[in-house]
Amino acid sequence: MDAHVVYATITGNNEDVADIIVSAFKTAGINVKKTEISQTEVDELEHTNIAVIVPYTYDNGSLPDEGLDFFDDLAQADLSGVVYGVAGSGDIYYMSDFGLAVPKFEVQFAKTHGIKGADGIKINLRPDDEDTVTLNAFVTKLIQKAQN
Repeated sequence: MDAHVVYATITGNNEDVADIIVSAFKTAGINVKKTEISQTEVDELEHTNIAVIVPYTYDNGSLPDEGLDFFDDLAQADLSGVVYGVAGSGDIYYMSDFGLAVPKFEVQFAKTHGIKGADGIKINLRPDDEDTVTLNAFVTKLIQKAQN
């Protein structure tokens, strides 16, 4: 089984989130690839069992600038049979705009005919020990969904 984790980061927080997810996949014996969103083509996700996007949210709930093409292309992809999940960081200071990239990417994934493997995860700033537990459970759900 293979997984592909695609992340976008400015501060490094989302790369930390991606690294926790990658580590959880490796611990479970899953082959995993990690790439930065601006260096990734959506069609690469067609060749994996599990796809995870780790976007940040900034400004007034905006998506990462470097991920806008990826986001647009995602709506046109056919990821039938691919299990997906979205986890990303934001800042609770922005209240109602906190982590809005997560549900926005979930909506795009839903258009791909992929299989939602777990509910989206929103991390406040840099992931802590509690977030690591949450992200490990997220990965476990993705793997279980892909195995079924």
